[in-house]
Amino acid sequence: MSRAGTPTYDQLRIFLAVVEAGGFAAAARRLGRAVSVVSYGITHLEAQLGVTLFEREGARSPGLTEAGRSVLAEAQAIASGFDALTAKVQGLLDGLEAELHLAVDVMLPADRIGVILRAFATRFPTVSLRLHVEALGGVAARVASGGATLGISGPVGLEAPGLDREQAGCLALLPVAAPDHPLARLQPIPPGAVRQHVQLVLSDPSGATRGRDFAVLSPDTWRLSDLGAKAALLREGIGCGNMPQPAIANDLLTGTLVRLEIPESPGGLYRFFAIWRRDHPPGPAATWLRAQFVAHCATDVAPPGLAEL
Repeated sequence: MSRAGTPTYDQLRIFLAVVEAGGFAAAARRLGRAVSVVSYGITHLEAQLGVTLFEREGARSPGLTEAGRSVLAEAQAIASGFDALTAKVQGLLDGLEAELHLAVDVMLPADRIGVILRAFATRFPTVSLRLHVEALGGVAARVASGGATLGISGPVGLEAPGLDREQAGCLALLPVAAPDHPLARLQPIPPGAVRQHVQLVLSDPSGATRGRDFAVLSPDTWRLSDLGAKAALLREGIGCGNMPQPAIANDLLTGTLVRLEIPESPGGLYRFFAIWRRDHPPGPAATWLRAQFVAHCATDVAPPGLAEL
């Protein structure tokens, strides 16, 4: 039983050139080689594999045999892999990061993250990205520990030593509840009324803010680390809580959630900051990514009447 040999990368490139150009002479022109060299390369490739790749008899231009069509897909995959390897190595030689860890605040609008990372994938196809979504001081903690090169953090945890920062936008954080929640039925809500109800509070799984509470008004709290779960519980009327306005814009429009006019906590302005370690400045890809997040803050408009959080 015969066994297939191992073709060279050059032989596969010649094979692909013949397929793409539509003939041996056209492939020779594309590769800058003699037709005899191309023909020789294909003959040796067929000998290595033990199959005939092209129908040559009576054809004006060579057509792929059934075996040739089967080999084509694999040859294309190998060529693509070689191109990716070459691009990655060239990026490393140019100082480009091989991998980038990005930590973002859970409050950051998902559509903004998606738009920016889509552009990143196009511009830096060889850089692998690891995305970490953190709450409260988790972003700063991850960057400070070296677990992320770049962070887009809220205002909590920025006092961690050794961090540089640049403002990167803002949003409104609003107290809301389901329309059938008791607080939603009070007009107006008297001071201290929130203390009589469950408050849904975002917690910090990193432990960076252990023992510290932010905008907590009720002694009866449910703690969650997932913003989506918090929104779902709010819609079910389980409690009240603060939510980023972009995340609940549709709820406010349709009435599945209503804004609460709480006298002691009417909402606030939640700012974002791009942060990085001073002793480990971002490389080319991370620097570009930071600039994109900062540039997008130009579209943020601070709602009037909201205090800084």
